[in-house]
Amino acid sequence: MKNPSSPQKTKTRDRQKSKRRLPPGVPNPVDIHVGSRVRLRRTLLGLSQEKLGDAVGLTFQQIQKYERGANRIGASRLFQLCNILDVPITFFFDEMPGGLKTAEAQVVRGLQEQEQKTLQLDPLARRETLELVRAYYKIADPKVRRRLFELTKSLAGSAAD
Repeated sequence: MKNPSSPQKTKTRDRQKSKRRLPPGVPNPVDIHVGSRVRLRRTLLGLSQEKLGDAVGLTFQQIQKYERGANRIGASRLFQLCNILDVPITFFFDEMPGGLKTAEAQVVRGLQEQEQKTLQLDPLARRETLELVRAYYKIADPKVRRRLFELTKSLAGSAAD
């Protein structure tokens, strides 16, 4: 005798699976975040994608895919990047929005173009900020660097008034 609820159970299982997976071609938001952290650290160190690729044994195109979140970074590769970029493994997950940790939130956030744009507008990830930080640390005299730091803070404080 056939079980009449069998097709219904299959539909329910299919719906549950689809809730846990992102549609094909949609990068996982966690992969996007980790990739953006790779890009942030690489640019802070002044490394090109090509130089990082050479250090890891990959092409610059593969580094681009990692940074966009199009390709996932495996555990061994992430460990390798930690050593090359001189950061702890937690660096890649710092500042990750809390909602990205659940499967449902990953699907919802993965489909929202606006959320991805918000991540890219982070002022710390902007080229201008990275160039400013690099130029700041090129100042050899620590006293001059400290005075510039204090000047910048006072200018920022007066702009807020």
